[in-house]
Amino acid sequence: MARSKDATASSKSLVLIAFVLAIATLYFGRQIFIPLALAFVLGFLLTPFVTLLQKLRFGRVPAVLTVLVLSFALIGAMTWSVAAQLVEIMVQLPDYKDNLDAKIQALHTAKGSNLSKATDTLRDLNKELADLPGQISSSHPLDSRAARTARPVAVQVAQPTSNLVEDLRALLGPLAGPIETAAIVVIFTLFMLVNREDLRNRAIRLAGHGQIHAMTQALDDAARRLSRYLLLQCLVNAVYGLVFGVGLYFVGVPHALLWGVFTGVLRFVPYIGTLIAALLPVAMALAVFPGWHHAAIAFGIFVVLEMVVSNFVEPLLYGAHTGISSLAILVTTVFWATIWGPVGLILSTPLTVCLIVLGRHVPHLSFLEVVLGDEPVLLPEQCFYQRLLALDQEEARTIAEAHLKANSLESLYDLVILPTLKLAEQDHHREHLDDSKRRFVLRSVKELIEDLGGEYAEAAQAASAIDDVPKIPIACIAATPGEDDLVAIMLAQLLRQAGLASREFRSGSIDRMVQSILRTDSKIVCVSSISPSSVAEARILCRRLRANIPDVQIVTGFWSLESNTAQQRLGQGCLSTLVSTLSEAVSQVRQLTNLPDAAKTSSEPQVPNLTV
Repeated sequence: MARSKDATASSKSLVLIAFVLAIATLYFGRQIFIPLALAFVLGFLLTPFVTLLQKLRFGRVPAVLTVLVLSFALIGAMTWSVAAQLVEIMVQLPDYKDNLDAKIQALHTAKGSNLSKATDTLRDLNKELADLPGQISSSHPLDSRAARTARPVAVQVAQPTSNLVEDLRALLGPLAGPIETAAIVVIFTLFMLVNREDLRNRAIRLAGHGQIHAMTQALDDAARRLSRYLLLQCLVNAVYGLVFGVGLYFVGVPHALLWGVFTGVLRFVPYIGTLIAALLPVAMALAVFPGWHHAAIAFGIFVVLEMVVSNFVEPLLYGAHTGISSLAILVTTVFWATIWGPVGLILSTPLTVCLIVLGRHVPHLSFLEVVLGDEPVLLPEQCFYQRLLALDQEEARTIAEAHLKANSLESLYDLVILPTLKLAEQDHHREHLDDSKRRFVLRSVKELIEDLGGEYAEAAQAASAIDDVPKIPIACIAATPGEDDLVAIMLAQLLRQAGLASREFRSGSIDRMVQSILRTDSKIVCVSSISPSSVAEARILCRRLRANIPDVQIVTGFWSLESNTAQQRLGQGCLSTLVSTLSEAVSQVRQLTNLPDAAKTSSEPQVPNLTV
């Protein structure tokens, strides 16, 4: 046991060390990994176009070169136009100064107000703090005299010999870095598109021969999801930017093309990108026009367009989500932006989608899908049971009501309540659930079942009023106390909702339950057995019923056992129809009530799907 704990601790330490090393590698190697990631995303984006050209009888290399030339020519033309308009805006900024000053003055708080007094106080305090270092230095005359007499010493620095690369960098200035990155991205993208099959095979080989199926699924899923998502997102953002730019043009905002391009590009940045894209043209409208209505119209265009695209266009095209949870999008955006800067903002969503795909298909990385994905990590019955274990009855009821909004009562009982009772029984049998919590779980479930029974009582009465439904007495009994009692109540409710005359009986001594059934003259008996250990009680109850009521029809629900196992454990002496779900039990009872009278009164009852 000690060795097992040491091995677990060592494994967690290795995972933590590997995680830290991975982050450090991504940060310090960003000069290589940023172009590689950009090329990776561009490869997924451009692969469908390369494939289309190949279908048109283009060779691999000509198709790749054609797509790359057209793509980067389009990007270059847009970049040149945007840069030219940015330069023009910088030149025209002094012309907008008077208009901006007037709007700022209009926003100033009236003199004498509390906010104005507080602002003046803070301004005076800040001024006094700024003057403090000068006062301290003036109190030391020797230091001041030494500072005045000090003379700078001339130092000759040897000028290094220049080369072509450094001369080009000096000539390009701040554009040198982006141009170098773009050149590396072009080279990486070219080789990825030309040799994509070879890269795929190498990735599969690195995963090992035993992981060929998993890696093939992962690569196919990543290629399909990423290619489709990136293409649709590029299309949506391009149309979004075009419509926004056209709207700004008709409003009269200068440089509408620039703001449209900014909007299309910044929409790749989750959450904040779209807002920044809207604020830029609004600020331009405030600077250019004397009033406020042009800025309000520009912002109104953005709001309407964003509402339409977010609520109608995107859900129609790619389901309104990328498979990433909202919190994961926020966290990963901050993470990639911290490591890789502005490029990380744009790449955060595609890279996170790749991580989720890996977590879905590679067992050792399954935690990535749990942490980052938007799929529910707990089933409804697990959520319901977990909230009951936490003594949170209100939230458990909320989960049940949410399930009922889209499903029937039978579905709630079969898919949520019954599995919850099975989990409670298993935990109690393993001594993982103490008696107090078990009583709380059973009491909460019983209260919910009784409330739902009252809500559906009218539907049950309407169904029972139908004349062509046979009014055969049906008894629902429990093999053991506790969970079986609740299942019997649920089954009786569902039978009444189906228009059948059913009644539940609490568990007790076998003789007492048999006498109760004899008094009600029940012709069909449904026995509930949720625990595998209660099969013996179900078998004894079945035999006693058969001995006292020869023509009784028995439906036994073994909710935790497979049919074959239940048949073997029930034995040869108990003739019964076996079911494993409440819906099956209702269906079997409905079939039994529709049998001819001769079959019902026969000494050898003919039971459909009879198992021995």
